[in-house]
Amino acid sequence: MSLPSPAGPRAEAANAAVAQAAERAARESYGRLVAILSARTRDIAMAEDALAEAFASALESWPQEGVPANPAAWLLTVARRRTLDEWRHSQVVADAAQTLLATADELIWDDASGAVPDERLRLLFVCAHPAVQAAARAPLMLQAVLGLDVSRMAGAFLLAPATLGQRLVRAKARIREAGIPFEPPQARDLPQRLQDVLDGIYAAYGMGWDDVEGADAARRGLTTEAIELGRILCALMPNEPEPAGLLALMLFCEARAAARRSTEGAYVPLDQQDTARWNHAQREEAEALLLAAARRGAPGPFQLEAAIQSAHTQRRLGAAVPPQALVVLYDGLLALRPSLGAQVSRACAVAAAAGPAAALKVMDALPADNVAHYQPYWAARAHLLAQAGQADAARQANAQAMGLTENAAVRAWLAGRF
Repeated sequence: MSLPSPAGPRAEAANAAVAQAAERAARESYGRLVAILSARTRDIAMAEDALAEAFASALESWPQEGVPANPAAWLLTVARRRTLDEWRHSQVVADAAQTLLATADELIWDDASGAVPDERLRLLFVCAHPAVQAAARAPLMLQAVLGLDVSRMAGAFLLAPATLGQRLVRAKARIREAGIPFEPPQARDLPQRLQDVLDGIYAAYGMGWDDVEGADAARRGLTTEAIELGRILCALMPNEPEPAGLLALMLFCEARAAARRSTEGAYVPLDQQDTARWNHAQREEAEALLLAAARRGAPGPFQLEAAIQSAHTQRRLGAAVPPQALVVLYDGLLALRPSLGAQVSRACAVAAAAGPAAALKVMDALPADNVAHYQPYWAARAHLLAQAGQADAARQANAQAMGLTENAAVRAWLAGRF
């Protein structure tokens, strides 16, 4: 919805301030607000529609009335009214509407604090319910809790936007129709749902990490939010090692974020990064989390991925990390959770341990259909071919890698390799 037509510079400034306040509220509070509304209606789609109308109302009324002291509370109030109106007009759920009306004032907001109750983890566990199709759980979390739309997510899940959209519509309908309770799972159900929640948080982190250039405003804050959710999950489940493993993994990556680009904005691979630009406090926290998780004696995929990042980090800092150690870590990861990315990374570890010829044999064994459009495979293959002295083949593989990346900085770096 467009803002009212400005009457002059002051009106333009007011509208700009309103737009900034609405964007900030969406970035900081969208997931919490959808979670609060959904917890009362058990209808994620209705909650999203109500919140969309609340944002539209804000763009209309805030330029005249001013931005409220607590924008999130204002948005929740307007969205809740819209939700209650929907329930009042529904004959099918008339009884449930009375329950909603009775609890409408349950949340009391403190305008001075600006605090929004954190319901996001509860909604994450709802999205991970076994009644929801497994393939829909992670994208449902990204949409419902973090506010990403289908067009932004489809590529990450290797699906057409229409296909992913239909999958999400079915998942929300399933939650509503099955009356899935908006509460944490029973202890016996925790392991299965916990893994899905961890996957959803890591998917959010990965999408923010990939958008390092900040082209998508809706994705810029995802890494921070994912780390925050990881911290909350660790606090809620201190005896579970995998949340600590996930948080360690994200912190290892986040510690290097500032060094991923040169001062001119060029892409810098890990083995060339200026370690002085790393956040060593985050790195040390990651090491401590990984050690604490390992002491539990229940290794999981996120702990192994964090251990791999630790090994890369320590080697870059000058520690004598045996090359074979990384191969062993990747073998363990593939045994627990096979993936194409881990297979390609293992091949690179094999190159360090046994030479490029051995690594190329590993890569040649990967199914051609699986790697045809997988950019990291072609980038790694080009590097290994160059190490093996196959210059022409290396250039061809490098060209393939360049054609498969949408990141201009990475493409420029690839172009300068050979």
